[in-house]
Amino acid sequence: MADVRLRQAVLVAADLDAVCDRLRDELGLREPFADPGVGEFGLRNAVFALGDTFLEVVSPVEEGTAAGRHLERHGGDGGYMVIFQVDDLDAARERVRQMGIRVVWQIDLDDISGTHLHPADMRGAIVSLDRPDPPHSWRWGGPAWESRAAPARVLGGTIAVRDPDAVAARWSDVLGVPAAQAGITFAADDAEPGLTEITIAAPGREEPVEIGGVRFRFEEES
Repeated sequence: MADVRLRQAVLVAADLDAVCDRLRDELGLREPFADPGVGEFGLRNAVFALGDTFLEVVSPVEEGTAAGRHLERHGGDGGYMVIFQVDDLDAARERVRQMGIRVVWQIDLDDISGTHLHPADMRGAIVSLDRPDPPHSWRWGGPAWESRAAPARVLGGTIAVRDPDAVAARWSDVLGVPAAQAGITFAADDAEPGLTEITIAAPGREEPVEIGGVRFRFEEES
């Protein structure tokens, strides 16, 4: 069976600095990486390392961005995107093609390849399928992200949509493994708010907290 795991969860915020300050205060995160590459999408961002997983916050700095439209549709900050590390990206891309799912962005670099899937086709969030080389690396975390990693880890997320069973099946078909195996669960919500909860393994934390329109829940890592 294919090896797939959630490597990065992404929030969208109108006020990037305010949300980042709360993440650092509440979760004990360290200095984030600002990726100039997201300027291509009319954004600025901050990427926090939690162990070898990542939390990203993006914020629009131009009119007419996908992130800006998301903020308008959802009436404020919230979950935006999930990035999975997949070991067989070629097979995943072929599944996407056969299912007729639109690719909104794709890149192949020496150290990572990525494929963003249209959220209207996937439902609930933008899904990205990424293959880093070597597997333990992560270009999106920025240079020397290991030295900035907090002693925590992103374990999973909850996607709230109108028909969770159908969406879960679609995500599982794309990933090549059950979505739950990759850390994703689905909940029923007629408003379809999408990524509403992120599960974190963080020492000494028990009570959930809401930041940037997302509920952060804490578990012990098995």
